[in-house]
Amino acid sequence: MRLPYTPNPPTPSSPAEAAIVERIAARRAPRPLQPLDLTLLHSPPVADGWNSFLGAVRTQTTVPADLREIAISRVAVVNRAWYEWMHHAPLAEQGGVSKTGMEVVKREGGFALSSDERPEGLTEKQWVVLCYADEMTRHVQVKDETFAYLRKLFDEREVVEITATVACYNCVSRFLVALDVGEKNGLGPDAAAAH
Repeated sequence: MRLPYTPNPPTPSSPAEAAIVERIAARRAPRPLQPLDLTLLHSPPVADGWNSFLGAVRTQTTVPADLREIAISRVAVVNRAWYEWMHHAPLAEQGGVSKTGMEVVKREGGFALSSDERPEGLTEKQWVVLCYADEMTRHVQVKDETFAYLRKLFDEREVVEITATVACYNCVSRFLVALDVGEKNGLGPDAAAAH
């Protein structure tokens, strides 16, 4: 980590900061505060906004767990945010993504709906979300063909929520990698899991 983590347990300097810590701890419960939280708490207002936004994306959307976690895991792979991968790849499997499918998600290199056939181990929806997350992360702009395929499978709310998930976790991964939160980002996915 390029900065020291804030103390754990945190030492808020005001009742407002204590309320922020309580909100973050409540979202994390029953797990303890994470290294990401202990980094963000250097700026309590940023930590509070982050907690609210991430909480909405992770727990208040209609996107099923398998699709949400594929999107997050693919962002982690493209951005080499192995701390993020270490936390979200197991959640993808718990959400119903096969081990074969997760090997596809973990592949280096880009995916394109227009040129690649759907690999074994992923459903049609999982494949489209994987390609969409890959294009958004690598190129920002998404090909019309990819968006049309996504739009064919998902309603407007789902498209917004999938897009927000990819965008949100691009923010997370860039923060994690830039500051080396969790000290796993340069290791690769298998080494990060073992480290």
